[in-house]
Amino acid sequence: MSATTDTFNDLWRRAVDRHGGSPFLLFRAASDETTTWTYAEFDEVVSRVSGTLAGSGVRAGAAVHLVLRNSPAFVALWLAAARLGARIVPVDPASAPRDIRSQVRRVRPVVSVVATARLGAFRQGAGDVVPTVLDLTEDASDVKLGAPLLRGVPVTRFATVGPDDGLAVMFTSGTTSEPKGVELTHANYVSVATAMAAAAGLKARHRWFVTLPLFHANAQYYCFSPAILMGASVALTASFSASGWVPTARLLEVTHASLFAAPIRMILARCPEDEPPLTLEHVWFAQSLGAEHHRAFGELAGTAPRQLYGMTETVAIVTADTNEPPVHDVIGPPIADRQVRLVTDGQDVADGVPGEIWVRGVRGRDLFAGYLDAPEINARAFTSDGDRSWFHTGDLAVRHEDGALRFVGRVDDVIKVSGENVSLTEIEAAAAQAPGVLEVAVVAQADPVRDHVPVAYVVARDKSAPPTVQELEEWAAHHLAAAARPRAWYLIDELPRTSVGKVRRFRIPR
Repeated sequence: MSATTDTFNDLWRRAVDRHGGSPFLLFRAASDETTTWTYAEFDEVVSRVSGTLAGSGVRAGAAVHLVLRNSPAFVALWLAAARLGARIVPVDPASAPRDIRSQVRRVRPVVSVVATARLGAFRQGAGDVVPTVLDLTEDASDVKLGAPLLRGVPVTRFATVGPDDGLAVMFTSGTTSEPKGVELTHANYVSVATAMAAAAGLKARHRWFVTLPLFHANAQYYCFSPAILMGASVALTASFSASGWVPTARLLEVTHASLFAAPIRMILARCPEDEPPLTLEHVWFAQSLGAEHHRAFGELAGTAPRQLYGMTETVAIVTADTNEPPVHDVIGPPIADRQVRLVTDGQDVADGVPGEIWVRGVRGRDLFAGYLDAPEINARAFTSDGDRSWFHTGDLAVRHEDGALRFVGRVDDVIKVSGENVSLTEIEAAAAQAPGVLEVAVVAQADPVRDHVPVAYVVARDKSAPPTVQELEEWAAHHLAAAARPRAWYLIDELPRTSVGKVRRFRIPR
């Protein structure tokens, strides 16, 4: 990538100068009340929040710990921390006390911001480590004139920061181990804004629909950052509603959306049958969808969703489906100037053979800077290549003859069944389309003859009339290859998930 001297502050300052009178943020509260701010109006909010943080001791390099749900205060605190040269540490607002204890021990925040309703659990975990704790309601009143968060002396001057200065630490979901802290710079946010605006064809007239949690990379990277770069607007909801997703998207007049596969399946299952389709211009999705779900959601959204591949660590996406029309089962070729290898045992693999995705880039620019206080993990995660590095993602893909990639799953998600590679992720996407099924998780079970076999845990679409094991087995016999057919099927009430929808297979009751 080309070097940049811009910072995230530069993007915001230019957006306010060029699009001050245009809408920036529409917030749909849990009460169904919608509040709107222009770029100029929200800049006034940010200047006052900056003053409050500065009055609480936040200086350049300090950490501001955000334990918040989607809210206008989250956005204002993010921009205010950047203005002061500080960095945000956004975390799951449902973090247990032990998680809070780990977070504050690792980042030593000057300020933590948490909802009043969850203050007890926060204090149980944080103790007296954090000097200042601000509690909020997580609605529009937090950023109204006179609110405690806006009582500081307005800060209009931006701190002197460079592209390589830190802006955020985002913790990974920790599905199999302690979450790793992903360190991100101002240049990372400029890079992702530029790449994602181009990839989505974003214009100032467009409006992103953000229903996924703001503490996660998806909402920050793919929606807010490119919107700020282009002067577009963002419609933010307090939480995700499967039954309300389509009517709320229509009400807020959104044009663009980004989702994971699991929420898409929930929308399809819960959306009223008589709901008219939308007329969206662009939808990203990540994680595997079956062909029927891909087609059905495309009809509902008014445009076929495009699958992408990226991680918190890769900053911008790495690949995206460029087919016309988009298809359900490819993550596409590398975008723009992204460089990708598929590797096994240190060697590039042939087309059609699964390999680990390696991504080449500059740390702190188009790749994350590194894992927080983890030199040994960083040494394993990166391979130096001149002035750049190859990042080992831990994800598997297969390259087609046309150069497009198909996602296979995490390295641990591919098992050997009688010597044949089987992707648990692909089984899940297919089996979720079986009649009567809402969603599925597939795990590996040791087998003395076949090495391992897949076993499926099913959540019924209608719990009062769940599919039978015989029906599921008959469906699998017609739709799955022999090695991929689960050897057992179990009905459970719900799948254990992270806050962004990833299944925690190790927590499934066996």
